[in-house]
Amino acid sequence: MSIKLLNIGFGNSVVLSKIVAILTSGSAPMKRLKDDAKAAGKLVDATQGRKTRSIIVTDSNHVILAGIQAETIALRINSEDSAQ
Repeated sequence: MSIKLLNIGFGNSVVLSKIVAILTSGSAPMKRLKDDAKAAGKLVDATQGRKTRSIIVTDSNHVILAGIQAETIALRINSEDSAQ
């Protein structure tokens, strides 16, 4: 069994099978999601100091902040699926 990694920008990767949702970061509910994850110690900032453009939620309830658009991440997932 091989583990597939998904590049989420700036040299950061996430295990593809652990992703539950990829969300845009602009709304108030997403800010609450980010704040709740930070309070629970489950927030991972993978933006490298850039603006948060998408939020990735994993099956372990970790919230990962990414500096690239959700659409770009979705395209990378789709290209990963078609490469199999």
